[in-house]
Amino acid sequence: MIENNENATMVDEREYILEVDEVVLGYNKVPVTCNIEFGIRKGDFLCVIGDNGAGKSTLVKAILGLLKPIEGQVFLYLEKSELGYLPQQNDIQKDFPTTCEEIVLSGTFAKSKWWKPFYSKEQKECAEWAFEKTNCGDIKKRCYRELSGGQQQRVLLARALAASKNMIILDEPTANLDPEATADFFELLKKLNKDENMTTVVVSHDHTNALKYASHILHLSKNSCNFENTQNKKEEVQR
Repeated sequence: MIENNENATMVDEREYILEVDEVVLGYNKVPVTCNIEFGIRKGDFLCVIGDNGAGKSTLVKAILGLLKPIEGQVFLYLEKSELGYLPQQNDIQKDFPTTCEEIVLSGTFAKSKWWKPFYSKEQKECAEWAFEKTNCGDIKKRCYRELSGGQQQRVLLARALAASKNMIILDEPTANLDPEATADFFELLKKLNKDENMTTVVVSHDHTNALKYASHILHLSKNSCNFENTQNKKEEVQR
C-alpha cells in the first residue's frame, strides 16, 4: 500500500493497522462505491470525507466486519474486540434514560469472558480512565438524556475508549453540534491521538477540521477515491 505522496523522501516503517485493498462495496451485489484503496498505521488520524451517498458509512461497516466487499479485501490487524466504535446517533438514543456511567461501562462488555451481573474491577478502572481522558468524569452520575449534544458525544467517545485503547472509529460524531462544540470535540480527538497514540478514523462532512486535525484524508465520491497525507495540503496552503 503506497500513499499518494509524490514528495515523500522518508519511508514510514510503522506496520499497517488497517489495509483496504481495491475494495468495492455495495448491497445485494449492487456497488455503491468506486474502487477504494488505502492503508493506515498505528497512531494515524484519518478523516473520511465526501458527499452523501459516496459510501463513507458503508466503508465503516466493512472495516467493522459487518459488510462483505463485492470486490477486494479489508485487512484489519486487530481483534474486533480491540476496536472502539461511536456510531451515528438517532433521536431515540439521545433520549436514553440511563446514567452516563452505565453507558461508558457498557463499552467494557467485550473485556469480560462471560456474562456477569456486576462489573469487574478491571472494567470499572477502564471506565474511569475513559472518563478522565474525555474530561467528563464530573457528569458520570447524571442522566444521559439531560446532557447537551456536546456532552453526550463526549460520553459516547468515553464508551468507545472503554472498549479499546488501540483504535476508535467514529461515524459523523459532530453532525449535530454547533461550531464551538465541534472544534472542542476535534481538539479532544487530536489530544487522544497524540497523547495515547490512538489510531483514529472519523467520518465527517467537515472539510476544514479534517484538514486541520487529521494526518490523512480519504476523499470519497461515487466515481473516485483519493487518499493523501494532510501535510502536503498544509504545505500547499502555506506557500
